[in-house]
Amino acid sequence: MAIYAIGDIQGCDEELQQLLTKLPFDPRQDQLWFVGDLVNRGPDSLAVLRRVRDLGDRAVVVLGNHDLHLLAVAAGHGKLHPSDTLYDILHAPDRDELLHWLRQRPLLHQAEGHTLVHAGLLPDWTVGQAAQLAREVETVLRGPNWHDFFAHMYGNQPAAWDNKLHGYKRLRLIVNALTRLRVCTADGAMDFKFKGEKAALPPGCQPWFTLPGRASRHETVVFGHWSALGLHLEPHVIALDTGCLWGGQLTALRLHDRQIFQVNCARPSADWRTA
Repeated sequence: MAIYAIGDIQGCDEELQQLLTKLPFDPRQDQLWFVGDLVNRGPDSLAVLRRVRDLGDRAVVVLGNHDLHLLAVAAGHGKLHPSDTLYDILHAPDRDELLHWLRQRPLLHQAEGHTLVHAGLLPDWTVGQAAQLAREVETVLRGPNWHDFFAHMYGNQPAAWDNKLHGYKRLRLIVNALTRLRVCTADGAMDFKFKGEKAALPPGCQPWFTLPGRASRHETVVFGHWSALGLHLEPHVIALDTGCLWGGQLTALRLHDRQIFQVNCARPSADWRTA
């Protein structure tokens, strides 16, 4: 079995279709891993959601911040932004089925020696601990009171992990770490203001995956979210958001040999800085 991990799609269905055609993917035995952010900002989020959902068990999807934003808006606890492209999903005849399917997706997936997550892991977390914390949120998302969670999801605080956190503050921090994290301070606090290139890091911050002593440093983490970082490969780091939405590429990587497959954005280039 081969596993192909695919970076942030964000509604770029034309490029996804091209990439899937390009992959030597055998649906009888292979899997596609999606790093999250299937939807939003791109031109055809509805088609992406349907396409990935229809892959069935061959697709493994972790939730990204834009996927959660869609669910929050649908629950009446999020506001559409001018740059959002979620209208077609929210008014689709199969809206409820698609949103239910999305709400069942995990925040973290482990298999074949790799951990799939949208954004990253806090430096204090082992992969096992992160998986347990992810399940806390997943249980709420899949439960009868899932609407209530989205009334408390938005916000940047708390920014640092404390095992004594409880209730919605605890759930918010877990979600923020797994779906929004890019950089941390030396003491492990999250900084959400920075979205730029690695070379332009603000003083006192560094990428979450370079913090000394990170508890998950011996585990291979596959993630996206940071388009300005681009394709970034280290022995235990696979970053796959290559900014298709902003005029870059949509990228897939075969995990066992790290072969890369890419297609170019089908639209005129844009700039992630305008997002």
